[in-house]
Amino acid sequence: MSALLRRIMPAFVALAVLAACSPTGEGGAANGFASTDITGANYAKGFQLTDHTGAPRSLTDYRGKVVTLFFGYTQCPDVCPTNLLGMAEVMRQLGPDAEKVQVLFITVDPERDTQALLAEYVPAFDKRFAGLFGDVETTAAVARDFKVFYQKQGDTKGMAYTIDHSTGTYVFDPQGRLRLYVKHGEKPEVIAGDLRKLLAGK
Repeated sequence: MSALLRRIMPAFVALAVLAACSPTGEGGAANGFASTDITGANYAKGFQLTDHTGAPRSLTDYRGKVVTLFFGYTQCPDVCPTNLLGMAEVMRQLGPDAEKVQVLFITVDPERDTQALLAEYVPAFDKRFAGLFGDVETTAAVARDFKVFYQKQGDTKGMAYTIDHSTGTYVFDPQGRLRLYVKHGEKPEVIAGDLRKLLAGK
């Protein structure tokens, strides 16, 4: 775990910088959400993947909770750990309401992100977080459905590559409906405010 913590430590600094320069969400849409309202979108309908405990998972398994979903990979040097650190802070700010929220991390690197690695990495940020994975073909299909871009860079024929990928977070309400798109770098308190509204039935 110490090696893992050394890898994600720079993200603590990045999170602080992003929090300092990101907008507060004031003056948002008329519905009161600071994040982008994508209610009624005809994509991101669901998934059939496996979680870091080895259990098969679909979006319906989390019905009754607000679900946040982010695509990334464990060897990501900045964006992914910053996102997960931010969501851990969101959960802290939600207090008891955090039990009604499920944070999901879908890997776009199924060739390297094994179940064992996801089981070490994702819960390190918050034990309630779940890491999800599929094979190469399934991962590509889910990413297409969610309009998520990802592409290997660098050593694409070996195992030392990096991955460029979309950085936003999707949010589903307790009924399993896609509602919000949160841009990377949004302040945890702003995200927490939006999640509270969804928990309240907005």
